[in-house]
Amino acid sequence: MSDYTTSFAVHAPPLRAFEAILDVRGWWSQEVVGETDRVAGEFDYHYQDVHRCRVRVTELVPGRKVAWEVLENHFNFTRDQAEWTGTHIVFEISERVDGAEIRFRHVGLVPRYECYDVCSNAWQGYLHGSLRKLIETGTGQPNPKDGAPVPVHQGAAVAVRSSVR
Repeated sequence: MSDYTTSFAVHAPPLRAFEAILDVRGWWSQEVVGETDRVAGEFDYHYQDVHRCRVRVTELVPGRKVAWEVLENHFNFTRDQAEWTGTHIVFEISERVDGAEIRFRHVGLVPRYECYDVCSNAWQGYLHGSLRKLIETGTGQPNPKDGAPVPVHQGAAVAVRSSVR
């Protein structure tokens, strides 16, 4: 089984891409709590009552790589609510003539997981939409604080999640 992978190019230097990835509140969720910018730092993510996880930063190579390990996870829409626990999330950044390429791999997120369709759909929106915008324009589309409207890129994941319940 293959891990979830995707890549995209940006018109920005690798160091700007690296710094944007570290700004998890700027592209994933404004409600992230903890340290996202140092090795061994840990942070908590949550999206409403649907998903929450604790993540540890395992590797940082400026302008080249960011890696995390998911320490704890809870989904409210899967039988195995801890599916992400023990998985690894890796961003590899390479220089291109016109900017940078970001290669993303969620090691352990595989098609046999019940959350795969929802999660791959959500990653697609966060990465190709929100993170790309943060890198190129300085403004991403992270999940807002609870109670605010959901960003457009969450729409597809919400629809998929509704169909698996």
